[in-house]
Amino acid sequence: MQSYKEIVTKAIIGKGKKYYKNNYVIETEFVPTTVLGCWVINHKFKGSEVGGKIIIDGSFDVNIWYSYDNDTKTTVITKTLTYSESVTVRQRETTDSSTKDIIVRSLKQPNCVNAREKDKSISIDIEKELGIEIVGDTKVKVAIEEEEEPWDIIDDNEYDEKVDKEIDENVKKDYIKEDNTKKEEIKEEISNNQSNN
Repeated sequence: MQSYKEIVTKAIIGKGKKYYKNNYVIETEFVPTTVLGCWVINHKFKGSEVGGKIIIDGSFDVNIWYSYDNDTKTTVITKTLTYSESVTVRQRETTDSSTKDIIVRSLKQPNCVNAREKDKSISIDIEKELGIEIVGDTKVKVAIEEEEEPWDIIDDNEYDEKVDKEIDENVKKDYIKEDNTKKEEIKEEISNNQSNN
């Protein structure tokens, strides 16, 4: 009869993802005429658990290129935006909260999907998708074999036996006989050529 042991190991005990679309209003130095471009860089984030919820704190830089003065001049404004998202991730099993690790992944990097002028500011819509994994201690049951595995016998001559077998399989026994037959055929051909001349 097999016996079992419990092993404590780290495993993913909760996993989820969430899509976000947020609006930000960026104040500009000049009254914008047209938004020419918007790109997002330097996305940083980290996750922590507070009161059973996962809090994700992050930031990214937004660069907005716009024209002003009736499209006669352009400039770029750079702004660092921060966010704090709260999510509830369903856990497959309970574990001691002090041993949990929260891993956050950016499944879709922040991206500007819409930008429009608004008085002396620019309104932008940023979308992103974050994945959250909760890693904690869990127990795994494994079957235990009571009997010790048999020992392999180490044979010092094992290599020699392999070489002998390879030689036996690859050497042609009729090699010398075949070689002599070929020599006789060549001699006969030379003799025939000489007698024809």
